[in-house]
Amino acid sequence: MKNKNYYAVLMAGGVGSRFWPVSKQSYPKQFHDMLGTGETLIQKTFSRLEKLIPAENIYILTNELYEDLVKEQLPKVEGRQIVLEPSMNNTAPCILLSSLKIQKENPDALMIVAPSDHWIEDEFAFIENVQASFDACQSDRELLMTLGIQPSFPHTGYGYIQYEEQDKTPIKKVIKFTEKPDYSTAKTFLTEGNYVWNAGIFIWSAKAILLAFETHLPDMYSLFSAGRKDYNTKSEKIFIEKNYAKSKNISIDYGIMEKSEKVSVLPAKFDWNDLGSWGSLYDKLEKDQNDNVVVNAKSYIENSSGNIVRTTKGKTVVLKDLNEYIVVENEEVLLICPKKDEQEIKILRNSVKEKFGEELI
Repeated sequence: MKNKNYYAVLMAGGVGSRFWPVSKQSYPKQFHDMLGTGETLIQKTFSRLEKLIPAENIYILTNELYEDLVKEQLPKVEGRQIVLEPSMNNTAPCILLSSLKIQKENPDALMIVAPSDHWIEDEFAFIENVQASFDACQSDRELLMTLGIQPSFPHTGYGYIQYEEQDKTPIKKVIKFTEKPDYSTAKTFLTEGNYVWNAGIFIWSAKAILLAFETHLPDMYSLFSAGRKDYNTKSEKIFIEKNYAKSKNISIDYGIMEKSEKVSVLPAKFDWNDLGSWGSLYDKLEKDQNDNVVVNAKSYIENSSGNIVRTTKGKTVVLKDLNEYIVVENEEVLLICPKKDEQEIKILRNSVKEKFGEELI
């Protein structure tokens, strides 16, 4: 029987603009089957967490725009489990709000906060790591935990967490967080050996995170604490609509994790990818003999290699003499872009918005 004190909060409010044109503001990547598995990213994340956590204890943090998508794709989720953000104020406010709601429902709650759109291969190892973190937070009710990913190369697109090297236990005390470093710094981190990638997966008791907010973001804590009597009641929506936009736009990393003295990290045993771009998706999908990746399409490929192709279901795609390209489409937009320029997709998206209007982005 699953532990009734275990809760999860899935963050599902992002737009995923680097996956444009498939990921649009009206229908972002977490609601797409990006991997071609038959399940959307949010569905895969929900089912992964449901192996350990009761379905009724899994909350979805998302923007008001996506309420219907959540209900459609996660039919087990009840209305009380959907926490709607009236404005996009980064991760700290929505985590504080959900923590207050969960604590009111269950003062003994232990929580995992996780993105809804990441790729995790070994789900058994993931659950094992989450259980170990829950156990640690059960023992120390002021502990803030995060899962770190063993770095396989000097990635400059991820944040890094340094931990105390002499700590021989599996769970390590965190020394510091570093935002996305340059290549030289990232190489140094790998050489030193006591750094992991920051996956943005957090575990704590409801008591611990609320104490941390009270200590490090007291104004935000006061703002949201004023609604305690309203949470989990019919008046909650009115309180949130009136007060949410007043909260500071700040991430949980910068607002809490980088300031607290009570942070530990568990270097994870599972393979992970944040699926932040077409290139990261390419890295994780099966390739043909010429290193092409094709999702959804029927393809005829001649003298072409290293491409990623994703179309609407059943589209026939013909490639000739094309190497290292992104070829992706939705119903309205076809994007053809060199893989080496994938970081410019956000800029292209904005240019298209200026020329043709918001309906395409």
